[in-house]
Amino acid sequence: MKIRQHLWFQRDMEAAIEFYTSIIPGSSIGWISNILTSAPNGPAGSSKFAGFTLGGRPFMGFEAGPFDSSDHGSMITMTCDTRAEADRLCKALSKGGSVENAGHVRDAWGVYWQFLVAKRDEHAEAPGKAPANDSVKTRSSVA
Repeated sequence: MKIRQHLWFQRDMEAAIEFYTSIIPGSSIGWISNILTSAPNGPAGSSKFAGFTLGGRPFMGFEAGPFDSSDHGSMITMTCDTRAEADRLCKALSKGGSVENAGHVRDAWGVYWQFLVAKRDEHAEAPGKAPANDSVKTRSSVA
């Protein structure tokens, strides 16, 4: 059995996937295909499918065309090795998007991201403060 995360995009799926694969190690684009017939989401060629890998995990993308709102409640959670790596990705993905409540990032294409840190590193909080494996929570962490 294989399970693959599916991301929906209202527009610019190819640009989003190219950006994601350029900043996340272990990522690549497998294929991108247009739907060549008219569908409920739009005229022929306005909807696309893609297969790609982010951080070694398979994903599918769907550019839904002009008639889909693209709000399907997806979020990608990334566990990073260091706070610096989490901050770098958070900063890159928030360009053109926003940092939401609880430290979630909504990127320029409407995809939500959350970053966790797997271990303490040189940027870890002082003793007695929250451990570095908490999610990246504040705008100051992406400044």
